[in-house]
Amino acid sequence: MQNLTKVLQTIVQRYQKDQLMEIIPLTPRPETEQNEKLRRNFIQFENLLNELRTRQLPADIIAHINNEVSLINAAPASEKELAKQISRSQSGILKRIEKELKLVPKNHYRNLWLALGMSTFGLPFGVVFGLSLGNMAFLGIGLPIGMAIGVALGTALDNKAEKNGTQLNLEMKH
Repeated sequence: MQNLTKVLQTIVQRYQKDQLMEIIPLTPRPETEQNEKLRRNFIQFENLLNELRTRQLPADIIAHINNEVSLINAAPASEKELAKQISRSQSGILKRIEKELKLVPKNHYRNLWLALGMSTFGLPFGVVFGLSLGNMAFLGIGLPIGMAIGVALGTALDNKAEKNGTQLNLEMKH
């Protein structure tokens, strides 16, 4: 009976900890106002945080996000260093939530499969055209075909993610 009580207390504590953890806010930075590109990146990162705040996230993911936000808040005043840190933190957060929660931004799979389609399908098609026509100058014909196949596959995966509710309501611009 005593062990059961301890287990129940542990479960309640973890549940309360999960409920109390929140994503910390970004500290406004004056250097983002002078640099347009840095300002866009800062706003995009803030939008990512706002979107993640609307989701029920596990405590370890929230802790990871808070760690990344703390790194940005503590970044040096140099515009170059701040831009690098925002990019690294954003990439790290997106990779982790994709890997563990299967959450992806809009058009994630389309952008991924565009390049994969060109290399996976486009180059082999180009080689086939080049060899069959006896002129390797036709190698480039396969690239747009592969690109179209990749975009079609990626769009289908994006639509599936949207249906399943695993798509974030924002598009990442790099």
